[in-house]
Amino acid sequence: MPGKDGLDVLRGVRNSSPETQVIIMTAFGTIPGAVNAIKIGAYDYLAKPFKKDMLLQIVGRATEKLMLLKENEQLKNEVSNRYNYANIIGQSPKMCSIFNLIEKISKVDAPVLITGKSGTGKELVARAIHHNGKRKGGPFIALNCGAIPETLIESELFGHEKGSFTGAAKTYIGKFEQAQGGTIFLDEIGTMRLDLQIRLLRVLQEMKVGKIGSDHLVNLDVRVIAASNENLDQLINEKKFRSDLYHRLNVFSINLPALEERMDDIPILVRHFLAKYTKKYNKNNMALSPEALAKLEGYSFPGNIRELENIIEKTVVLCEDTIIGEEELMLPVIDQDNNIISKTISNSSLTDIEYELIENALIEFNGSIKKAAEKLGISYKTLQYRMKKFNMSKNDFK
Repeated sequence: MPGKDGLDVLRGVRNSSPETQVIIMTAFGTIPGAVNAIKIGAYDYLAKPFKKDMLLQIVGRATEKLMLLKENEQLKNEVSNRYNYANIIGQSPKMCSIFNLIEKISKVDAPVLITGKSGTGKELVARAIHHNGKRKGGPFIALNCGAIPETLIESELFGHEKGSFTGAAKTYIGKFEQAQGGTIFLDEIGTMRLDLQIRLLRVLQEMKVGKIGSDHLVNLDVRVIAASNENLDQLINEKKFRSDLYHRLNVFSINLPALEERMDDIPILVRHFLAKYTKKYNKNNMALSPEALAKLEGYSFPGNIRELENIIEKTVVLCEDTIIGEEELMLPVIDQDNNIISKTISNSSLTDIEYELIENALIEFNGSIKKAAEKLGISYKTLQYRMKKFNMSKNDFK
């Protein structure tokens, strides 16, 4: 090719048509050349002479990869248009039922109690109710009652006057007043002290609030949405939560299913998070192999959707290929008691950990890239690329 070599053509193809799969064929094959080609974006690299069957196998794999990417893009668009309700993703019957309930509840102004395990998306549902109702132009104020020290939560909720207690250097407007004309979301309501529950009940009954240190009451115009991952009925039986406050908050109730109760939503959730994090980290479009998706669908997800999102984010960051295989998923290992026993990151950086793993594998197999790659569960090409990144040579380990 006069004027340009194969790598120049590859760069041009990658710039003009990133989805095109490119196979480099050359009579001057070297390992550095192959590594460079893969790094630029070639699907594979063949040194002449090669057997026709080998070329056909590579073309077949490249075609399969392209089909997976196109299918992923098509389904990603479906997620955006069909299964996305105010950033809540789902197509399972339980989620469709919840979407219908949100639609109805949003049109009225009564209190709502949202229950469900940690990581199921309670705040997302609260925001959906707010942004689809008549108060969408007003503020949405969220307060995690379990994250505020007991000595401060009363002030956070109701506000205080300057000098009303030690440390009150200036007047503070509480969350209820901040939410005027909008919605206040009280997360982890089950952690609230009993004496504060009494005051909260009175505020909800009268729709008036007074700051600590003031006799003046402010009329409230807010919608109240509360949430809990605890069993409030059990807390009531244990005298840790007031039944009258429970009934005041529980005019409408939404119980969010755990992810294990809606496993048919995993494929579209995965595509949603892949799109989110490939964009965030400026990565090429990615898709899961069928084996990787099956592995996710067989996992229990004790952390629910939040855990799934974290797994996908870490996988996007660490995976070098556009097709994510099952060995590249950042899934924790769970013991018989459902405890995480591996995949814990120490104080070392991910780069240090990656370097150490590659180094140990190459030492174990005397510099054999093939055997080290098999040990690490990655492809030969991927290991070559990472060795190049760390300026490693197989000769250093013989």
